[in-house]
Amino acid sequence: MTAADWDLVAVFHARCSEQNLLRRWGRTQLTPRDLTRLVTQAQCWIGLDAHELPLALVCVGPVSGEPGVIDLGLQVADDRHRQGIGTALAQQAAGIARTRGAHTLTAYTQASNAPMLRVTEHLGPSRRTRAGPHVEVRVALDALASDHFPSTGAAPT
Repeated sequence: MTAADWDLVAVFHARCSEQNLLRRWGRTQLTPRDLTRLVTQAQCWIGLDAHELPLALVCVGPVSGEPGVIDLGLQVADDRHRQGIGTALAQQAAGIARTRGAHTLTAYTQASNAPMLRVTEHLGPSRRTRAGPHVEVRVALDALASDHFPSTGAAPT
């Protein structure tokens, strides 16, 4: 990520409520160290609206010790929930993961994170495993038709 990207992430997080930040990160403040660790372990991109304002942050990265399993991290600005943005970006992430040979997309979130759970339902058949207040959702990418995913031409490399 460039310095401009870091600024966009800061602007994006400033738009998010504490509840949104807690759901995604488990805390209300992120340090540069947190974000640096994230972008060194995952591929991340920022979704922008028509005015070039950040409206979402998406990350996909390998799950340690599980070849072919990719983790999805997704956060959408509060005022943009329920507009299909998270679903579209998750589908794009799943398509990228699949083209890179992944067979499973996973998301680990709070069991109360209804927006993320709805997004994963739109990706296709999944398996949920509850662990206390959290749930892991696994979507089998190889079981889905390739036309289920939108073109990945606009995704980062």
